[in-house]
Amino acid sequence: MPVTIKSLGIDQLSVEDRLDLIEQIWDSLPETPRAENIPDWHLNELARRRTEALARPGEGRPWREVLDELEAKP
Repeated sequence: MPVTIKSLGIDQLSVEDRLDLIEQIWDSLPETPRAENIPDWHLNELARRRTEALARPGEGRPWREVLDELEAKP
């Protein structure tokens, strides 16, 4: 039987309890994933994006700059 929100009874929890559970799950994750736990397609996608970014220097913007701009909007 696959693990689902319903099979674990999570759908019966209050919003507050679900948020607490999310925090507990997040905190249980390792800070740095081991390489063997990273799917090959993730590594391939990262390599593809890095190659694309290096081929077009100056085209993107730093994430912090974009986030600051979004946070400044009313």
